[in-house]
Amino acid sequence: MKILFIGCGDIAQRTASLVRENQQCYGLRRNPNSLPSYITPITADASDSKKLHSVTAEGFDIWVVTITPAEFTQQAYLDAYLAVAQSILEVVGSIPNPPKLIIWVSSTSVYGDCAGGWVDETTKAIPVTFSGEILLQAEKIIKDLPCQSTVVRFSGIYGPGRARLLSQVRSGRGRPQMPQQWSNRIHADDCGGVLAHLINLFESGKPIEQVYLASDCQPVTQHEIRRWLAQRLSVDLVEESVAVGLVRRCSNRLLLESGFNFKYPSFREGYAALIENESN
Repeated sequence: MKILFIGCGDIAQRTASLVRENQQCYGLRRNPNSLPSYITPITADASDSKKLHSVTAEGFDIWVVTITPAEFTQQAYLDAYLAVAQSILEVVGSIPNPPKLIIWVSSTSVYGDCAGGWVDETTKAIPVTFSGEILLQAEKIIKDLPCQSTVVRFSGIYGPGRARLLSQVRSGRGRPQMPQQWSNRIHADDCGGVLAHLINLFESGKPIEQVYLASDCQPVTQHEIRRWLAQRLSVDLVEESVAVGLVRRCSNRLLLESGFNFKYPSFREGYAALIENESN
């Protein structure tokens, strides 16, 4: 199959590395010069529907859309997620060879605050931030496309180059035990694994759900994860009282039932590998 990775950044490249032996991988981005050799580069702005139409008219079996806003502002999110979703809407219905499947990467921020309760794919999304609201608007556009689509909602992504929590713990910044501040995470390798898993399911003719929540198997409080990391790093923590943000616990039951196996099922395996890699 021919797979088009739109906005071909870190997660898309991790996905391509897992499927490249059996699939033809193409990466569309404004500057694709740094893409690995197993991804054919395509220079284009996905929010430009005319350019996107020209690129996709020849036909790609699957589009994997992983967008990264330029900054964390409302305008940047509109220019990224919403603009690209609208561009795809314009293009899919007009090209002679539309995709058989579109995989759209979103975020668990669409759920808003659930007071520490569990959320899954059946939980109504009630975002309370501009980012969550824009992401949900984009999701709705993708779900209404005249082709099969699935939305993957990732929780907090960590991994190489995404080690903000490690830096905070190394500087001694802890969190109090109460009130509980739940944290949901997924390693970047598993993000790529999830997308590759869905590609393989589709290729094998197995059913694809409309939404998947992708988070590891163990939500954890900020207090617990920082204490665990502090012990691994041999540092002392000072518990800082901060405003409690949006609190929820993410269930990955549907993803597990589809047959996906996590490389890092909890923060322990993931951060242990990250710390080891940093020391090598």
